[in-house]
Amino acid sequence: MEASFWHNKWEINQIGFHQEITNPLLIKHLEKLALDLGSRIFIPLCGKTVDIAWLLSEGYQVAGAELSEIAIQQLFEGLGVTPKITKAGALLHYQADNIDMFVGDIFDLSAEILGSVDAVFDRAALVALPLDMRICYSKHLVEITDTAPQLLICFEYDESEMNGPPFCIIASEVEQHYASSYKLSLLEAPNLEGGLKGRVKAIEAIWLLEKKST
Repeated sequence: MEASFWHNKWEINQIGFHQEITNPLLIKHLEKLALDLGSRIFIPLCGKTVDIAWLLSEGYQVAGAELSEIAIQQLFEGLGVTPKITKAGALLHYQADNIDMFVGDIFDLSAEILGSVDAVFDRAALVALPLDMRICYSKHLVEITDTAPQLLICFEYDESEMNGPPFCIIASEVEQHYASSYKLSLLEAPNLEGGLKGRVKAIEAIWLLEKKST
């Protein structure tokens, strides 16, 4: 999937994937990560998600990676915050108190640029990528976050009824990407109210990924 696909979505404001409320599964299950207040949470392919404002209001630091600069500009506008903008390698770094957003290709984001994170919340990254990119992305995410624990949201649906994104990711694929690095626990998998994109029956599964002890 080309970067131009996502740039175009933001340029024409075709962002049906953007949720206007904080993700209920995040609110319900964040405690499973057993984080201290002030912990730094990374949200890959974050867009302008309101999950960021909620996490900040709860006393956490947030880092994110996003391809579209439009999304990040709108994020800071929504927060009512003026960021400091600098270069970070091939990326732009938007920074304010307790928040760091890296704009550009997530594969250009290194562990050194990102800095230490305590956890990952992946609501919209893995599901946004086709399979070949998911394989590369999951490996990259483990590397740049030093296997930080994750809450991961995936959708399961009949792919004959709809083409992704978001793509269908079943349990066996989650295991393919992450079982070598993490202990995997399916926390719940409720039916998605209203269906996916309002037309396809789907399950919204949330996984807890905990680093395996050595």
